Amino acid sequence: MKRFNLEKYGTTVRQEVLAGLISFFAVSYILVVNPLILSETGMPPELTVFATIFIGAVGSLLMGWWANTPLIVAPGMGENAFFTFTAVAALGLAWQESLTVVLISGVLFMLIVFSGLMGKFTHAIPSVLKQAITVGIGLFLVLIGLQNSGLVIDGAESGIVALGDLGNPMTALALGGLVFTAVLFMKRVPGSFFLSIAVITVLSLVLGIHQPEPTAFSLGNIAQFPDLWGSYDFSSVFTFESLLAIFSLTMLLVFEAIGMVEGLLNDPSRSTRSFQVMSGMAVVSSFLGSSPPIPAAESASGIKEGGRTGLTAVTAGILFLLALVLTPLLAYIPNAALAPVIVITGASMMENLKFISFDDFSEWFPAFLIIVMMTFTGSIVNGMAFGFVAYPVLKAAKGERDSLNPTLLTVSFLFLLTLAATVFI
Repeated sequence: MKRFNLEKYGTTVRQEVLAGLISFFAVSYILVVNPLILSETGMPPELTVFATIFIGAVGSLLMGWWANTPLIVAPGMGENAFFTFTAVAALGLAWQESLTVVLISGVLFMLIVFSGLMGKFTHAIPSVLKQAITVGIGLFLVLIGLQNSGLVIDGAESGIVALGDLGNPMTALALGGLVFTAVLFMKRVPGSFFLSIAVITVLSLVLGIHQPEPTAFSLGNIAQFPDLWGSYDFSSVFTFESLLAIFSLTMLLVFEAIGMVEGLLNDPSRSTRSFQVMSGMAVVSSFLGSSPPIPAAESASGIKEGGRTGLTAVTAGILFLLALVLTPLLAYIPNAALAPVIVITGASMMENLKFISFDDFSEWFPAFLIIVMMTFTGSIVNGMAFGFVAYPVLKAAKGERDSLNPTLLTVSFLFLLTLAATVFI
């Protein structure tokens, strides 16, 4: 285990493996959700499920072995939504053309990473904005967890969200599970998240609250998986629609990678290799037949459980491979078991609010925009864009232009272009 330097990071094999289990379970929904979202473009879900599995496996193994970080790699929810509902549905590209967009964006992402521009971007970001990214991701996770549990629902005419049906057995179980998980976490019970998931899952099955649904996934379909490889269509590369999609997706990949790595890892010494893995996996995902991956926000669950090194990610990568034959068993784990872990993880990340000074409006208001817009727009990149554009504007208005640097101004301008591009989508 010298590769992972466990002693340096004050962790153990048991702690890392347990953290890997937690992270995998927290993000395992992607094995079902990603193929379903991609199927809206006409892509065969019985084949894209293999792309999802292998992206998670290879990406997590590389993230663990090469970058030695506890970050789990999986197709991003924002990225698959962009692929399906923006590139295909809104811009009118075929899914084969969209895979070409992913390929080119991945190559551009690699150029930014390996040219050293990525490092300049991250070092130029003010500390207050980095802290806001962490808090914003945390609040975003809280909302996801609450929605998955049924504790909050779409508010429709009554507001953005509304209280769910507490009389629903699954929602009631999630609420009880949240209290149970919070107590375990507060008392620092070893393996608290894993224990919580196990207990709530067993209860849901014993009480008959959760009925696992049969899955159409079949390992036998893997023989047709190579038919999906390299399904590119370069015929529309130089059209306005493709160029806009390439620019937007590249910005999404670059800045969501910065947000996730900076927000979850908080260790600049390991950031560079993490970015290298992410850029390489973006290209690989296009070949395998999927939208690109990101460091999953749910990695925070494993990190809170004690994951500190790449052994956490390697464990999750192995579990992704096992999912080839064990995916049907994931149907036995209800959202009520995963939601409390996600909520408490997000709440813990919001502790970073204490590092944001509220004495200077030009500092805390851009941070505030990042936090709330991430959650309200459902996009990490949109949240970052609002904060990064507001920061130099307020600093200049206050007469503190010396606190700005060319790289930060460039990043802010790119975010402004990203927001402007949404006008045409």
